[in-house]
Amino acid sequence: MFGKILIANRGEIAMRVVRACRTLGIRTVAIHSDVDASAPHVRFADEAVCVGPADPRRSYLNIPQIIAAAEITGAEAVHPGYGFLSENAEFAELCRRCGLTFIGPTPAAMRLWGDKVRAREAAKRFGLPLLPGTTVLRDAEDAAVQAAQIGYPVILKAAGGGGGRGMRVVRDDSEIRRAFETATSEAQAGFKNPDVYLEKFVEEPRHIELQVLGDNHGHIFTFGERECSLQRRHQKVIEEAPSPAMTPDKRAELSAACTRALVETGYTSLGTLEFLMDEQGHLYFMEMNTRVQVEHPVTEMVTGIDLVENQIRAAAGEALTLPSGRALGLRGHAMECRINAEDPRTFVPWPGLITEYLPPGGGGVRVDSGVYGGFRVPNSYDPMLAKVITHGATRAEAIARMRAALDEFIIGGIRTNIPLHQALLRDPDVVAGKMSTRTIERLRF
Repeated sequence: MFGKILIANRGEIAMRVVRACRTLGIRTVAIHSDVDASAPHVRFADEAVCVGPADPRRSYLNIPQIIAAAEITGAEAVHPGYGFLSENAEFAELCRRCGLTFIGPTPAAMRLWGDKVRAREAAKRFGLPLLPGTTVLRDAEDAAVQAAQIGYPVILKAAGGGGGRGMRVVRDDSEIRRAFETATSEAQAGFKNPDVYLEKFVEEPRHIELQVLGDNHGHIFTFGERECSLQRRHQKVIEEAPSPAMTPDKRAELSAACTRALVETGYTSLGTLEFLMDEQGHLYFMEMNTRVQVEHPVTEMVTGIDLVENQIRAAAGEALTLPSGRALGLRGHAMECRINAEDPRTFVPWPGLITEYLPPGGGGVRVDSGVYGGFRVPNSYDPMLAKVITHGATRAEAIARMRAALDEFIIGGIRTNIPLHQALLRDPDVVAGKMSTRTIERLRF
């Protein structure tokens, strides 16, 4: 096992990794920008190194500085968390060249699954269901020809990234050329890769994802699915496990298909395969994220498995022995609400000083947080402050506990999106488990 790990991230995910390392008896090194000098992950890690100013390009994305921080502190491994450099194959490769273990999949696997067009080709090769789509488009005219063949509506997607950037829904031929130019510009700005491709657009889909973990001994473990349909502009808001739309047989079928694909590609570490479910309940592969996900706690709550701890164990070379697939036995239901520093109606970020901070507690309630009372939320990073996770014997109990937890959560001095979560958990469709990725568009509160 590693003696010391550098955490190349910030906020709640950095704190999450600190906790896993403490459980394993591993010392930790936090990196931080100058505006994060008093952040919780800095205060609770064993050592801390400032890697630059607030601008993430000069700090949390500054590869030479991060590698130097690992070398001067004697870290043996780097945990990238999510976001920032977590899916950067060049960073993973450089870590390994410098004698550091990158706690994630191999650079080759990251390149295969991280490029959405290549991932689609791999998924097709291994028998995963796909929506009608294309390879990388040559130009706007190619996009128009291909869209006409697929049939409108279609969606343009960036080949090299996600999170809604480089995505454009196109409903007829008059929009396709302009949408192509916009999508390629966004893809270049966001991912330094202008490539985009087309897929058939499903009007009212559900977003279903499968959690997987591989070790370096050829074992692939699947831990059930998560429902991530409650989204705003392709950014997840509430997640839950298991999905109200899945059955044990459908879950087993999906797990078996994904396991075959990942064994064939020699996948190691945590990963998440994402699918769209259409109105008829058919699943279609979208993409794979080769990192820990924001929403991993709901899977931990229903499986009793510490995913981050086992990700570290796998990276250290251990042969994992975990229940998987049908042998897993999901326990109850879990939900997660992402608490952001933003106006709940306009979604404008709301950085500033947190004057009061009292998180909820009680049975079946977990809060993963990256802030505290007196902490100043910077305006340079993602506005997520914390995640509230609840667990119950049933979905109704998990919702009831979440409502109570949100009512109890006090964050003073800034605005948060807690009112949005409270409204969603009162919405009849959400309560009935009948949501889609467009539910939030129709919400009025």
